[in-house]
Formats: sequence, structure tokens, C-alpha cells
Amino acid sequence: MARDTTDFQPIEGMDQLVSYLSAGNKPKEEWRIGTEHEKFPFYVDGNSPVPYGGDNGIRAILEGMQRVLGWEPIIDAGHIIGLVEPTGQGAISLEPGGQFELSGAPVETIHQTCREGNAHLAQLRQIAEPLGIRFLGLGGSPKWTLAETPRMPKSRYDIMTAYMPKVGTKGLDMMYRTCTIQVNLDFDSEADMRRKMQVSLKLQPLSTALFANSPFTEGRPNGLQSWRGDIWRDTDNQRSGLLDFCFSPEFGFADYVKWALDVPMYFLIREGRYFDVTHVTFRQFMDGALRNEVPDGLPTMGDWANHLSTLFPDVRLKRFLEMRGADGGPWRRICALPAFWVGLLYDDAALDAAEALTRDWTFEEVSAMRETVPAQALNTAFRNHSLRDVAREVLDISRTGLANRARNNAEGYDETGFLAPLEEVVARGTTSSEEMVRAFHTRWGGSIEPAFIEYAY
Repeated sequence: MARDTTDFQPIEGMDQLVSYLSAGNKPKEEWRIGTEHEKFPFYVDGNSPVPYGGDNGIRAILEGMQRVLGWEPIIDAGHIIGLVEPTGQGAISLEPGGQFELSGAPVETIHQTCREGNAHLAQLRQIAEPLGIRFLGLGGSPKWTLAETPRMPKSRYDIMTAYMPKVGTKGLDMMYRTCTIQVNLDFDSEADMRRKMQVSLKLQPLSTALFANSPFTEGRPNGLQSWRGDIWRDTDNQRSGLLDFCFSPEFGFADYVKWALDVPMYFLIREGRYFDVTHVTFRQFMDGALRNEVPDGLPTMGDWANHLSTLFPDVRLKRFLEMRGADGGPWRRICALPAFWVGLLYDDAALDAAEALTRDWTFEEVSAMRETVPAQALNTAFRNHSLRDVAREVLDISRTGLANRARNNAEGYDETGFLAPLEEVVARGTTSSEEMVRAFHTRWGGSIEPAFIEYAY
């Protein structure tokens, strides 16, 4: 979420919260694709992290991007912490450790997503390279310790930083040392949302395996293929992970609302100030718990929208669905991630096939897969097969879905070509992480530094 919401409409009951989600229902012709991708900024001289301030820091990049794009600044306590396109068609934001994120405009095709990503990276190079800064496309920070990692002046992150060690062992690593690629996709009804939520929750560990791209920590191999995936195993399990109730045949918007109501809050915004309210759940807030603690301590729809943005399940439900399982990666993967999910979820025949494939997968089986994938990726065993075997079948379904969509570019090519990086992973049987670790032990000579050349944008 690029910026926190203010909407002063009072909350009068749970039905209003359910209606907020169901208002996301859209007819198929209005479905769009919103791609988000994060990357680590670094100084080319020494491959060191980039702080917020200074003449060649992250603030300077944001100010330069504002000049190039003409977008409106997002200000927090006097600091520029992001940019938003004036009509809401995209935003740039900062993650806690300075990870630079583009939240793309809602577009109709993967071709448009790729053009958008290309334009963004070209604009970023124009501003950042004269400052001696480039960007790294990995899922985990490969070199810097947590102490060496900068901290961005963003109020919600101060609250989260204090809270995370109370609820898990890896929350600060999640905040400061990971990057992801995500795609936001639409649904036309509660039933359509249910089908897409269930299929995508079951396949999210496969996405983590296919996009595994974080094998280094503090300059050495960490023994994992997706360190980022491992971090999410113990970040804040009250608000993260695989949601068992979503596997129910009757799952609907109200079930998600009931779950969200009992998750502790992070913050309230009142009069431009962030208040730490991590000691209450949203349900307690609605029951009056903050009435005398903060100004205007009664819940609003803006508070609800902000709370939904602080929940981190593997697939997040807002007025759309967010696919959250993939590591950050090179440019081709920024296009491959939305292509993978659009192929599976936006074509009726493909969704039928994906649903049939995963229908009898149990919560326990998917949980076990999710636990194993960070270390074993495509070698993870599932029933009598490996996840690599499953990947072949799922990619065939996605390719069929993209072909059926028949969204061609000016040269006459459809969207199926964007799956090529994933098909290459399955064909060779090794992930990006495995290829990097092999390079580390051979041609990189036991050094992490070449990653900053080979995986830089």
C-alpha cells in the first residue's frame, strides 16, 4: 500500500466491513492487473546500502523521480516517503530498509505491465546512476547485516519495528531485508473470489519455489533457496501465512472479516499523527477500547482499510486479491509473476483446470509444502511427485490460460512468452538460487560481490 488512508465514515457494524470487501466485485471486462515490485538500492562504490538522507540518498532519488514524473509527494512527518500518480494510476513507496517499490497502475495486459516496468527502471536509472546508485533484483539482502541496513523515516514502520520482536523471531528481517514481486487481481463475485483465493493459496508455495531467489545472508550462502520464504514462517503468525478457514467450501467475505477483526492493530492516524495501538484488536477497537486513548477514538472506514493493509497472509484479500509468495528478482521475473497468475485465474478453462488439480489438496499438505519449500524449492516432495512435476502441470495450465486470453501486442505476440523464465527453471530443474550458489562456489570465487553486477537493474 503506497499511502495510508483517511476516510472518516464511521463504522456502524460488521455488515459494513463485509460490504467494503464485496464492493471489489467487478465484471470480467473490468478486471485489471496491478503489479508491484521491490528492489534494493546500493552504492556502486563498495556495494554498500543507501541511507535516506544526504545529497545522494533515497530522498534525493524520490525528489528526482518527482521532477521527472510530476507525481504528487507523499509526506510523513515532514519527510517525502513516496510519490503517487495524481489520478491514482500507480505509486512509488519505500519499504522499511529503503527497498524501492513501484505499485503499478491497473492495466489490462502483461504487455502493458512490462512496458510500465521498463519505463520505471529507465526513469530510475536516469535519476539514480548520476548519484552512484543502482538497484539489486534479489529476494533477500545478500550482504548487509540488520544493523548496517538503513531505516526509513516512516511512522508506521517505527511502530512495526518495536512490535515485531514481540510476535516472532524474523519480523525485522522481513521488514528490512526482503524484496518481493506481487500481483493484484480482481474477482466478479464472492464465489469467484473463493475459487481464486483457494487455488492461489494452495499454489503459493509453488510460486515461492519457482521464484526462489534469496540464497545469501551477510555475504555467505544461508542454506536456503528462499530465505525470504523462510522468514515468513515466523514473522507474525497471527496475521501471516496460510489461512485454514479459507479452505472451507463455504468461505466468504464475512469469514475474512471475522479473522481480521481479531488480529491486533498496528496504528491509528489522527490529525496527521500515528498512534501505536498494537495492544488492541480491531474488534476491541470497535467495542470502544480506544475511545479515551486517542483523539476521535471511534473506528472509521479509513481505519479498516489501513488495518487490512497490515495483514500479511500468503494471499491477501482487500477489494482484490494479492499474490504474496514470490521473491524479488530480475526484470524478466517482474513480467513472469503476473503472467503466471493471470494465466491461471483470468481464463475460465484454466481456472477450472487449476481448481480440479488442487481440489483435494488439504490444508495440512499445503502447510507442509510451505514449510519445506524455502530449503528444497522444486525438490519438495508432494504426494508421489516432486514440486517440479507439479510445476510442469501448473505452467501448462497457465500457458493455456494466457493463450486463451489472446491478448496480442503490436507485433502479434500473445502473453505466453512471459512464462519463459519459469519454464526455463522447470526445464533445467534448478532455481535461480541454486544457480547463484553454484556461481558463488565457482566463477565468483567465494565472493558475493558479483551478484551486484549480474542481478542489478
